[in-house]
Parts: sequence; structure tokens; C-alpha cells
Amino acid sequence: MSVKGGSRDEVRTAYDTIAEDYASTFPATEAEAPVDLAMVDHFVGCVMAGGGTLVLDAGCGTGRMGRFLTDRGCSVVGVDLSPGMLAMARRDHPDLDVREASITDLPFEDASFDGVMFWYSLIHLPDADAAVALGEAARVLRPGGYVLVASQKGEGTHDVGARLRERGYEVDLLRWHRGPRELLTLLRGAGLERVARLVREPLGREREGQVFVLARRPA
Repeated sequence: MSVKGGSRDEVRTAYDTIAEDYASTFPATEAEAPVDLAMVDHFVGCVMAGGGTLVLDAGCGTGRMGRFLTDRGCSVVGVDLSPGMLAMARRDHPDLDVREASITDLPFEDASFDGVMFWYSLIHLPDADAAVALGEAARVLRPGGYVLVASQKGEGTHDVGARLRERGYEVDLLRWHRGPRELLTLLRGAGLERVARLVREPLGREREGQVFVLARRPA
């Protein structure tokens, strides 16, 4: 099966295709370095220091990061485009609240959440759509709430289909790489202010560095 990544429907279909393999390959946080998870812990600490616990896992996939957040005391709602990925989340984490929705059109009221996390979920969006997604995050975030974004470091688009073909899937899927400057520009455009950032070099079998940016909606 050959699927090209780019439009919303194509991204959904690609992740539906690989959902079960993804869930078995990454059941928890095996792909993350300790310093990556330290940024998540910092995000959780900031959210809770502000008196909140309700976090939106925007692009929750199979629920593995929602589980990580829940284990740290957060109340988590996850959204994802892919019914296949959500099926894995419901199978493996039946206590998580996960719903089918686009991160560019969130089905929630204004100021509903204390935190929003985009854990590698902006990477399949071009800049214009990523700006919309961050604008939606700012809308559903309460004043003083926090946003955490994770992304591969770099610039331009990358076809990650080759790695998927190695696993037996004829799937073409585009990914947008961004550096901290590009992410901060997008966050500022959504009215969010920088709190912290982490940029690290590739580790292990990684081919790219990683970028993590924590921002805040002004109170």
C-alpha cells in the first residue's frame, strides 16, 4: 500500500496504516532520552505550580505520552486525527480520555486547559497550519497556562517514508523540521511567551537533533 503524506487525510491514512506496529515498537517512552523527559517533567511542574492539572495531549497517538503525564498527576485529554492510533490508545490505556479531532480545529471551549503538549505532533504541518494549531492551543489554554512543543531540529521537509518502507510499509509521509528560532516565531505569533528551551544533538540512532520549547500564555 502506498500512501503519500501531506494533507490531513493522507497523514491520517498513513498513521492508520502503521498504528499497530507503532504501538508495539514504542509502548512507552523508549524513544525519549532522559533529558527529553526532563522537559516534560518541567512542563508538568510549571502547570501544577500554577494550580492546574488538566493537560491536552495534542496529537496523542497511541497514548504513550498521555500515560507519562497521567503517571505524574495530570488529568489528560488526548486528541488525534488517526482512528487507528486512537484504537491502540484505547486498547493499551483504557483509562485515558482520547478523542478523534484535528489539532488545527480543537473541539473545546476557550480557556479549558492548564497545559497543552505537542509532542512531535506539529511535525506533519507546514508553517501556516502549525500556526493555526498553536493559535488553537492558545485559545483553549487558560491565562497563565503552558505549552510544550517537541520537534526534530533542522529546516525544510523530509520524507520519512524510507524508514517505514524498511518495516514493510509503502508509505510516504512528509515531516517538517524546525529549529528553536522557527518554533519561537510560531509561538510568539500565537501570543505565547518563551519560558525555556532545550536543543540537543542526535543520540544513538537518531539522525537529527531535537528541539523542545516551553511557552506560556500571559496571565
